[in-house]
Amino acid sequence: MNGEEIADAALALVGIPFRLHGRDPRIALDCLGLVAAATDNTAKVPARCSPRSLRRDRAEAIACALGLVPTSQTAAIAPGDVLMFEPAPCHHHLAVALDPHRIVHAHAGLGRVVLGPIPADWPITGHWHALPSKE
Repeated sequence: MNGEEIADAALALVGIPFRLHGRDPRIALDCLGLVAAATDNTAKVPARCSPRSLRRDRAEAIACALGLVPTSQTAAIAPGDVLMFEPAPCHHHLAVALDPHRIVHAHAGLGRVVLGPIPADWPITGHWHALPSKE
């Protein structure tokens, strides 16, 4: 999948209920489940893998399994890029970018997948993009 397809797939998941360890978009998703569903790779993520406890090396391995490649945290954000944030100490959160200003993410507080602005107070600690499509 290319970045535009990942962004479109993520946008289609807005409104899905939130559940920690949620990996099935027919039932509920957490932020890792959202990224897996948007990349069409839910089977490649361990069921009990928690995004909150992800270390950078573990996140890199999961991103690779989902067909994503790392990019600089300061690189321009493109549609379909996967971003890892640290909204609180030792709390990691994943989202799919729609553009440089908006993300789709699984919001525990609101209880569903939402579309919203990139929070200015959430440092980006990881940034991946889709491999270019082979024509």
